Amino acid sequence: MRNFSLFMLVVMLLSGCFKVGPDYRKPQVETPQTWRFAEQAAQDTSNLKWWEQFGDPVLNRLVERGIQRNLDLKIAIANVEQFMGQYGATRANLFPQIFGAANYAHAQPSGGGGDVLSSGTNRNEVDFARLGASMQWEIDIWGRLRRANEAARADLLSSEAVKRGVILSLASAIAQTYIQLRTLDKDLEITREVVRTLKEDLHIRRVRFQEGYTSELEVTQAESEYERRNAFIPLYEQSIAQTEHALKVLLGENPGPIERGRRFDELKIPAVPAGLPSDLLARRPDIAQAEQALIAANARIGVAKGLYFPQISLTGDVGQISTQVASLFAPGANFWTVGAALLTPIFTAGKIAGQVQASEAIQQAALANYQRAIINAFREFEDTLVGSIKTKQRSIKQAQRVTAVENYYHLSRKRYDEGYTDYLTVLDAVRNLFDAQIDLIQARSDNFTAAIGLYRAMGGGWILAAEKTLQPAKPAEAAIFP
Repeated sequence: MRNFSLFMLVVMLLSGCFKVGPDYRKPQVETPQTWRFAEQAAQDTSNLKWWEQFGDPVLNRLVERGIQRNLDLKIAIANVEQFMGQYGATRANLFPQIFGAANYAHAQPSGGGGDVLSSGTNRNEVDFARLGASMQWEIDIWGRLRRANEAARADLLSSEAVKRGVILSLASAIAQTYIQLRTLDKDLEITREVVRTLKEDLHIRRVRFQEGYTSELEVTQAESEYERRNAFIPLYEQSIAQTEHALKVLLGENPGPIERGRRFDELKIPAVPAGLPSDLLARRPDIAQAEQALIAANARIGVAKGLYFPQISLTGDVGQISTQVASLFAPGANFWTVGAALLTPIFTAGKIAGQVQASEAIQQAALANYQRAIINAFREFEDTLVGSIKTKQRSIKQAQRVTAVENYYHLSRKRYDEGYTDYLTVLDAVRNLFDAQIDLIQARSDNFTAAIGLYRAMGGGWILAAEKTLQPAKPAEAAIFP
């Protein structure tokens, strides 16, 4: 017994000072010092609820509702719970596993050699009762189980990052879809106004033709343009209904109409979020998820390499045993056993080597994926930043174009009424005015979309605040370190 205790002490000391496989080291990342496209009006707004800067209370309610009800987010939350359970199960392997056991048996050997009493009872009949507990514990000398625990922990944190990424994408998608809906509303409003003007003009053309002041050609020209623009109305109405349905799905609700807030012209452009390129490494959930996947893959190399080494397990039993149930708890009926087992690979036909090779390849792929995620994050923010700057410039130019075309329309109408130009010039002015107004709305919509993309690319601390409203239970890291 003394030798066994000494053996246990040596094993415990060894199991705490060695782990097979490579330790994780954060890869070096080449981070740009500044953005290529700078914006002097940038503000530190990434940690705020940026959608509130649009100034539309309906949009605010839609985003909050979506965060509470979106089904993709519910799936992500359930996945976190799944990985939390897997982490708990993996972590339990580091500790002894104890199981209770109880059994009773009545046996009568076959054969005719036994004496039978006058009562008919066979003297060879045996009762057997046992009540006890068994223990099994694999001593993690080489750190294989600790590497598996490290990988499971990284998987859990990776699922947490995925959930935060869903929250980030969801808020952006709701805001972008709402802006698209308000853009279509404005397009439909402009189209109906143009159709109303063309309808009145067509009526005038018909009256003038009946009175002999104009030709039938002008009537057909006016009618053609009227029907052409009128055909846009059902197209916009269809797009509006489909966009409403898409927004409802993001909210986790059945398709239906969407409440409207402020008019499109009253919406405000959010400020450009301030931040250095290095901020993205800490703020973006996709980068955090890629790094945790790399940590997990790195740890699983140790799990695979640990299969080369012997597995040492301790076993033990303790309890009561008796040939009669009534005397099961009598003094002297107790028993105990303790032992150790060693299992070491001798010949596996390259199985372990193949597992190590596969895990190392997965780690290299995870490293490349992590580096790619960082580069894509820089590219996405640069793209949306230049998009924000250029769409703002385009909106200004389109507004100037609308002013110029409005002058063209009024002059052409005046010259036609005075007999200095033909009706085709008026129709050309109408077409140009309609197109210019639609292009202006689209440019402003693109400016809104670019601003939304900026906040999605930057990430932000508001995600953590939104996450707390979803799950009142302890977050994953609190469960890991209670």
